[in-house]
Amino acid sequence: MELIPWRPFGALSSSRKDLEKLWNRFFRETPSMGTFTEEWLPSVDISETRKNFIVKAELPGLDAKDVSVSLSGDLLIIKGEKKREEEEKDEHHHFIERYAGSFQRSFQLPTSVKGDKVEATFDKGVLKVTVPKAEEAVKKEIEIKVK
Repeated sequence: MELIPWRPFGALSSSRKDLEKLWNRFFRETPSMGTFTEEWLPSVDISETRKNFIVKAELPGLDAKDVSVSLSGDLLIIKGEKKREEEEKDEHHHFIERYAGSFQRSFQLPTSVKGDKVEATFDKGVLKVTVPKAEEAVKKEIEIKVK
């Protein structure tokens, strides 16, 4: 006879994972969510190097003139608007998934930054914002001396 470890919450963990999958699938696969609101949120990646924070936002169908980037203290704000295409008179839509309307994303940066050195570039529908850290925020390695 083999001993099986008792895991009192093992069954609940499995059920929780199933519910999370269902929840995520519902919201990921519901294209009609855009019809309930005029607001959409672009996908964003945020990374950190030793000297910078890097924010990349996917903004397909937009031009650089449709987007603004601002920094207030340590709060980075990206906003813009994606305009709807004009419909032709005899055009009948069967399915609409693409979002349109205004958006705003705000990100609280974890350390102080050099606001006057922020750079933003826009290439192939991707906005890249590079925010340099302030000198006091840059990680410095301390040499350990042996006696």
